[in-house]
Amino acid sequence: MTDSQWRHVATGIDVVCWLTFLTVWALGALYNARRSPAVRKRGQPLQRWSIAAGIVVAVTVNALLPHGTWEPITLHVQWLRAVGAVVLIAATAFTVWARLRLGLMWTSAPVEKQGHELRTDGPYAIVRHPIYTGILGMFIGTAVLMLFGGWVVAVLLAVLLVQWKINVEEKLMSEAFPGTYEEYKRRVPRLIPRLRRRGVSLPTNRT
Repeated sequence: MTDSQWRHVATGIDVVCWLTFLTVWALGALYNARRSPAVRKRGQPLQRWSIAAGIVVAVTVNALLPHGTWEPITLHVQWLRAVGAVVLIAATAFTVWARLRLGLMWTSAPVEKQGHELRTDGPYAIVRHPIYTGILGMFIGTAVLMLFGGWVVAVLLAVLLVQWKINVEEKLMSEAFPGTYEEYKRRVPRLIPRLRRRGVSLPTNRT
């Protein structure tokens, strides 16, 4: 394929994945607004929709800056787009799986709900924050799919926002599930799945 054809295919894959993500989140938010248990305790209100705001900022910056701004960090290697597509599609599927598994416990901001349940199975047995793992994977996949450029800034911004949200959420969960959440933290990594070799866990990130 020509460079132009590669670019059109990459853009199509990117749009489909992010639209899938946004559709699931929008429908889930509407469903939870009607059926979700009452909130007992809230985290920082500024965290509501912070990742969505980060996405808007990243896209806007990329759109407004003059053409060629990101050329020094753009790699014109077309086969990288195939790698990015695989990462983006896999990350989208993982994110949607985690969101569906969380069900009525999901909110756009850190909260503790009436009868709050700590999810520790499915994707939550792989990492403690699979939704954020998936979202970061989607940003990385998009960056590779688009041959980096301005998406490098978007990835860095996403990492900062995710770490900020996780710190508040983990404090809230430790208060909601004293002892239980600490044990969960020791057993399951934060964002990066453990690699296993012959049944032995390799060292990974700890919090």
